[in-house]
Amino acid sequence: MTIEVRVPQLPESVADATVVAWRKQPGDAVTRDENLVDLETDKVVLEVPAPTAGVIMELKVQNGAVVTSGQLLAVIEETAPSPALRAPSPGLRPTSPAEAGEVKPEKLAPSVRRMVEEHKLDATGIAGSGRDGRITKGDVLTHLSGKDGAPAAVAPAVSVASAGLRAERRVPMTRLRARIAERLVQAQSTAAMLTTFNEVDLKTVNELRARYKERFEKEHGARLGFMSFFVKACVEALRRFPLVNASVDGNDIVYHEYYDIGVAVSTERGLIVPVLRNADTLGFGEIEKSVVAYANRAREGSITLEELTGGTFTITNGGVFGSLLSTPILNLPQSAILGMHKIQERPVVVDGQVVARPMMYLALSYDHRIIDGKEAVQFLVAVKDALEDPARLLLQI
Repeated sequence: MTIEVRVPQLPESVADATVVAWRKQPGDAVTRDENLVDLETDKVVLEVPAPTAGVIMELKVQNGAVVTSGQLLAVIEETAPSPALRAPSPGLRPTSPAEAGEVKPEKLAPSVRRMVEEHKLDATGIAGSGRDGRITKGDVLTHLSGKDGAPAAVAPAVSVASAGLRAERRVPMTRLRARIAERLVQAQSTAAMLTTFNEVDLKTVNELRARYKERFEKEHGARLGFMSFFVKACVEALRRFPLVNASVDGNDIVYHEYYDIGVAVSTERGLIVPVLRNADTLGFGEIEKSVVAYANRAREGSITLEELTGGTFTITNGGVFGSLLSTPILNLPQSAILGMHKIQERPVVVDGQVVARPMMYLALSYDHRIIDGKEAVQFLVAVKDALEDPARLLLQI
């Protein structure tokens, strides 16, 4: 019996997808739920699983093709399950895959699979440290370095540079990179962007983190980082200055009476922004756990489109890469974005005395079409005040 494999239903915001890579070719045997092909959208890479066990009879589209929801991708000739995989007879001990001579297939995220294929590695020989033993990019790098007991990758005897050649490579942008480029240019050409700056003394936040880090991690199962403080501070400032949480739709201003905070995450494919829904209702522990989970899944390529959709305000942290100061670009249709930066010990004057304090520059880029300079500055001061006196976050003052 032949079974058709079709493009899964794409979200309304996604018109089509590009076939990135077929994982199986005609004549290859497949198992049920085994990934057949990677489809790249503007935001994420989707895996299309085999609906049944069988043999690939025909591929209907090739790598690089643009496909839409429901389009036919491939045809599988269904096969009966192997006797070794059937339920054991009563009274018999189940046979393990190892005893049956089978090799359990490794389920890899698209970004990890690409690394494995680029370096021509055997995934079954890589120790996985991720959830349920999944292999992460860090595991592949560790394997390549030889630190997990595997032989380190050997460099080619003659490199291009040593041969005196001047080489170039031309590769097309990924769908995500092209979409990022389009949105950044759109933001600069559509909004009247302006950036205001301030600096914040994080001494009190650092003291709180040091005092409660062990108890917090034991209670919530996550480290007490900086992002939860910044999310909470931004939510309180957005309550006071609702225009910063608004967006422009034609000649209308849309006021959002909820707080969906986007947290920018850098991946090898580009910058994506998972959204913390109703951030005003989340506790510090929930925020920290969500941010870590989003970041890990974004880098593994397993984050969903729904988790990247929407958002009323965005926070981006260039400080993790060493940035001291920058002017972030709006994440349309949002009207403002906060840029965090590197924490640096600097001399400041406190009560007439010069002291060293952990200082961070903050940058707020905003759409001057609806947000005046006064509101932008006051919003940033409100964020600064909340971070320098975190009791305000508890009292909401």
